[in-house]
Amino acid sequence: MSKKISVIGAGSVGAAIANDLMIQGIASEIVLIDVNEQKAFGEALDIYQGATFGSPTIVRAGDYADATDSDVVIITSGLPRKAGQSRLDLAQANVDVLKQITPNIVAAAPNAIYILVSNPVDILTYVFTKISGLPENQIIGSGTILDTSRLQACLAQRFSISPKNVHAHVYGEHGDSSFVPWSLVHIANNHIDEYKSHAPHGDEINWDHDYEEVEEFVRTSGSQVIKAKGATFFAVAVSVCHICKCIFNGAGAALTVSTMMHGEYGVDDVCLSMLNMVDNTGVRGKITNSLTPEEIRKLQLSAEKLKSIIAQIQY
Repeated sequence: MSKKISVIGAGSVGAAIANDLMIQGIASEIVLIDVNEQKAFGEALDIYQGATFGSPTIVRAGDYADATDSDVVIITSGLPRKAGQSRLDLAQANVDVLKQITPNIVAAAPNAIYILVSNPVDILTYVFTKISGLPENQIIGSGTILDTSRLQACLAQRFSISPKNVHAHVYGEHGDSSFVPWSLVHIANNHIDEYKSHAPHGDEINWDHDYEEVEEFVRTSGSQVIKAKGATFFAVAVSVCHICKCIFNGAGAALTVSTMMHGEYGVDDVCLSMLNMVDNTGVRGKITNSLTPEEIRKLQLSAEKLKSIIAQIQY
């Protein structure tokens, strides 16, 4: 069955996503749309000329009308985050960009599942939910899915085990107020603080409730990449492609993506990340695991931080 994905924004992130979609054979047709039509054309042509070595995929540049019948639309447009700049500093500028894009793309692809990637992703997911007129199940912010991947990779290295055996997630804002609900973290069916004593290589594991150290690593990873190379795009591209695969798979996957909250954990009218079930309908619903009172408060504080920004922007 054919699968069509339109990517709005042909910058580094959008182009990396389109290239990964082609390489992994996730879509049969990829449309790149950008206000800079020449850039979109060049990126699409460059990607398509490598399609011989992957799955048969049409990769082309287009305009909003070319997004008609898209199964998924990925929005990456906006200004990139600079070194030393928080994601929230970008809010109003990228909200303004989103306001220009939304009516055009929604008119062309009203039935698509939308993935918001541009930063600050939680703010933009909230604004898109408010102004698009689309059902909430069709709207997914990439949220902390990349933060979660960074966390799992870090813990896998610490515990000398495959990341697939690390069940750990990052909740809250994709930014400084994110946190790890450590009460839910398990490694090979053991709580993280018990695994060392049960593992055959326990004497080699360096772990002593190093929660803050690990969380700091996860929070600052993006900034370290930006400082070193100027931008982040490879890891986020793989993360977004994973969301697409989970949508097309249809079986249902638990992902920490950003969606509108409706009273879960006492949080309402804001988009942030917690575990959601994602399938071919988009967001099937939230997975409301039991959190400790301290973890609930951290989620609420993250929501309050985002709401303070929302109150200051025009949308």
